Amino acid sequence: MAYAALLFPGKWERNKYVGVSLVGKRLAILGFGKVGSEVARRARGLGMHVIAHDPYAAADRAHAMGVELVTFDEAIASADFISLHMPLTPSTSKILNDEAFAKMKKGVRVINVARGGVIDEEALVKALDSGVVAQAALDVFTKEPPSADSKLVLHEKVIATPHLGASTVEAQVLTELAPFVVLAEKLGRLAVQLVAGGGGVKSVKVTYASARTSVDLDTRLLRAMITKGLIEPISDVHVNLVNADYTAKKRGIRITEERIPLDGSPENPIESIQVHIVNAESKFPTAVSGTGEITVEGRVKDGIPHLTKVGSFQVDASMEGSLILCRQVDQPGMIGTVGSILGEQNVNVSYMSVGRIAPRKHAVMAIGVDEEPTKAALKKIGDIPAIEEFVFLKL
Repeated sequence: MAYAALLFPGKWERNKYVGVSLVGKRLAILGFGKVGSEVARRARGLGMHVIAHDPYAAADRAHAMGVELVTFDEAIASADFISLHMPLTPSTSKILNDEAFAKMKKGVRVINVARGGVIDEEALVKALDSGVVAQAALDVFTKEPPSADSKLVLHEKVIATPHLGASTVEAQVLTELAPFVVLAEKLGRLAVQLVAGGGGVKSVKVTYASARTSVDLDTRLLRAMITKGLIEPISDVHVNLVNADYTAKKRGIRITEERIPLDGSPENPIESIQVHIVNAESKFPTAVSGTGEITVEGRVKDGIPHLTKVGSFQVDASMEGSLILCRQVDQPGMIGTVGSILGEQNVNVSYMSVGRIAPRKHAVMAIGVDEEPTKAALKKIGDIPAIEEFVFLKL
């Protein structure tokens, strides 16, 4: 009763807020893409009969989901509920207009969480007033935010909310992890290119350094993107969040995860990600760490993924374009020598970074390039006496 008093101070008009059962009702989905398909799946779980209109949807996919594809007029004429999930284009602008509302069953309910412009708002108000549309639920409008005196927003048969796209905890987490998603895929892509021999990748260990607890750090998406980076460069399989674990298992790849707890603020979800390929030879032996694993580490800096460690060597390389890694004797003139070779071949260098153990010892030079060097250019780099090994990597 305290909740009721909060919503309706001093009055609880129960009979004024009567709904309808969804079981057995017909739902017409206009726009049968990713979102429309998910709405259909959930609606069928509630016992609704689902039809859809989308000129670009595949009939076999709809049939497999128990959804019947129909014409636009068939959809709006027979529906008890109409849910819109289409982009705003010249062909969909005001697709629900006076003419469309005239074809609908009296008492239809309209839900629009797509784009405001797909409904003629004046026509909707008239349809609400006449009773053709019993109720409408909207979180998108032709003008956002709508004016304070909007007839649509103020209408007693309309439920209106602000545009709530991505306003869930999960969606916010995805937004927060976005730069790390890119980093994760690039680390996987880089690591698999470092593997030599025909044995392939069989065991991978992923380490996340984070101040967050395991409960507050959902790594499923990151693991999927690392899997995508590991598999797609060496196969024609398309990997995504849904099939990543299955695809890895099918190819005999075992992926384990560890979290290194850090002190400090958990505001930043992840400090660094390390990818370790276990029991594999490397075409760039410097990438093998002291534990015998091919190891690469990356961080996000100013929203951009950076390679920060190769094997035991610290580096700082933006993971954009392509990359040349060189193990060399640390001595003067190396950056200029390599840069000149690439310049002669018209290969643009975006950055150079050198990580070393100690002065005049060994170092790893990371060179970002905008174009792929020719085999002749790479051979010239390899022929430099101070360079002990090198590898070209596409990111």
